[in-house]
Amino acid sequence: MSVHVVAELRALPGQQDRLLAILQGLVEPSLAEPGCLAYRPYVDPSDATRVAMIEEYADAAAIDAHFTSAHFQQAGKDFKGVLAEPPVIRRLVAE
Repeated sequence: MSVHVVAELRALPGQQDRLLAILQGLVEPSLAEPGCLAYRPYVDPSDATRVAMIEEYADAAAIDAHFTSAHFQQAGKDFKGVLAEPPVIRRLVAE
């Protein structure tokens, strides 16, 4: 059974473009990871500071590998001065 991740992020005012650039930079290397089935950012049309990253993985091991990948670790550093608050990350499975 695949596992979905929804990561909710909020940019500081004026940092929306930088946040989206960081997230867009994660798409290609994340999709190249074994077990990553989907990876895409979505912007809230009523509040451009809010972005949700919707991800799907083959299993929990693939998520754990993603979180330890070099590109994900670099993004964590790049978020400094961009995010208004810590991201909210939820792991979801279908019933």
